[in-house]
Amino acid sequence: MTPNPIVPNSIKALLAGAVFGLSASAIAQTYTTEHHSFQLETVVSGLSNPWSLAFLPNDEILITERPGRLRRMVEGSLIDEPVSGLPEITASGQGGLLDVVPHPDFAQNRWVYFSYSHGNNQGLTTRLARGQYHDGHLSNVEILFDAAPRVSGGRHFGSRIVFDDDGYLYLTVGDRGQQNRAQELDNHIGTTIRLHDDGQVPSDNPFVDHANALPEIYTYGNRNAQGMALHPSSRAVWQHEHGPRGGDEINLIQSGLNYGWPEVTHGINYNGSPITDLTEKAGMESPLLHWTPSIAPSGMAFYTGDVFPQWEGDLFVGALAGQKIQRVRFNGTDLISQEDMLTGFNTRIRDIRNGPDGTLWLLTDEGNGRLLRMVPAP
Repeated sequence: MTPNPIVPNSIKALLAGAVFGLSASAIAQTYTTEHHSFQLETVVSGLSNPWSLAFLPNDEILITERPGRLRRMVEGSLIDEPVSGLPEITASGQGGLLDVVPHPDFAQNRWVYFSYSHGNNQGLTTRLARGQYHDGHLSNVEILFDAAPRVSGGRHFGSRIVFDDDGYLYLTVGDRGQQNRAQELDNHIGTTIRLHDDGQVPSDNPFVDHANALPEIYTYGNRNAQGMALHPSSRAVWQHEHGPRGGDEINLIQSGLNYGWPEVTHGINYNGSPITDLTEKAGMESPLLHWTPSIAPSGMAFYTGDVFPQWEGDLFVGALAGQKIQRVRFNGTDLISQEDMLTGFNTRIRDIRNGPDGTLWLLTDEGNGRLLRMVPAP
């Protein structure tokens, strides 16, 4: 979760071939933005609805595929054989193998954390696990958290994972289509979960000592958050969530707060009927920004590289329905500006990450999904 290292100018021209041994092919189109022009390189294609990626030491990348496979790239090559040792995963609807994040001390302990949907005769849920990774295999796999209750249906699993600077782990859990339960504290529906890295509950979680409240809950009233990142300066946790038709939100995540869903929203039901006539209410947090109509945000990263210096600190959000990237600039928590990027690309963007080379890396949500890299235009 630390900023990317500075990449010397003398090697930036070699990044496409030197970093991870890439033999990437450029997509010739140049995209011109307010501050930089860039092209996209296809690092790899042929991925099955990829959902997340993680950079590991020694030129290795892990990529989740929603149907339930964890893929690896080693020195620029996609290995045919998936990573072994995963637990049972139930790929249903929007569920499957979802986020993957290495432990902040991965180089010492080899722990990799992943979220996924798991089903049994009681229904489906969001589950968090970890395993120790070595050369394409997970061992000592531990189930750290199961969201309660299990319900039927294959939507709104949330599932983004972030570690903060103090080593706490945050996991998002969607409302699972049970929207009214997102205002209740006796379940994990529509929440952000906060845990120690071993799955234990921190003693200072906001509802630890509250009767009829689950101690893992850190925030509630969240619909379906699929983007989460640490702010590069404040180091606070930021998050975005899907609205229904409209009302996608960016929020600053703070202990014990209620983010309003479904009692307040800027969105409406998919059939056009109202959910509520309230867009704000005392005791409920208003978003820093909302998108109406919806862009369906997924994946987010504050840019911390130096390849695109005028983007430093800007927030980049992938869009599924919007099929674009939204670049957002804040001063603190005050919105300054927004820019639509990759309009006309006509592809769902599932994840966006800072790469260790100072560029931005994207995953496209397709049956023939791609890992892409944004590079300066020549």
